[in-house]
Amino acid sequence: MPDYKSVLKPQRRLGGKLGLKKNAVLPTVIIKKEDMQPLFQWQNNNNIEIHIWHVFYDRAYGLSLNRAKVLIEEGLIEPTIQTFQAPTGATTQKIIYKYYYQYAYAVGISEEQPQLQPDYIEDKNGHILPYVRFEGGSLKILPDALNVLAGINNDR
Repeated sequence: MPDYKSVLKPQRRLGGKLGLKKNAVLPTVIIKKEDMQPLFQWQNNNNIEIHIWHVFYDRAYGLSLNRAKVLIEEGLIEPTIQTFQAPTGATTQKIIYKYYYQYAYAVGISEEQPQLQPDYIEDKNGHILPYVRFEGGSLKILPDALNVLAGINNDR
């Protein structure tokens, strides 16, 4: 990820607010726009704060749903249109929000590397969708994440 450890800088498209170039490649926590309203509804109905965790090959990051909303409202995170391809071959475009890891908290780091295993999905039309899946490995949960979990538990 070439933009990992990049420093946030004023961006013209963000009205001078700090960010990264639009096509930056770095760890992000991703939330689909279509999931926002149901997640907030569940959070409000159950009075439990939701946190989204995104696990990568060797580390993981987390972000509270409330913070995600604030970052959008403050104009620090813009929507991105993402094309998804289903195993059936159908493609759909969805709006997603990609939150830089700099806005998230560290959840964990790998203690044991997973193995990369080749795999594929074959759709009903015979199209082959190759991908790599992770097998094994272990993640050490970091104090930041444990503190977040403890804080959520104490708020209840």
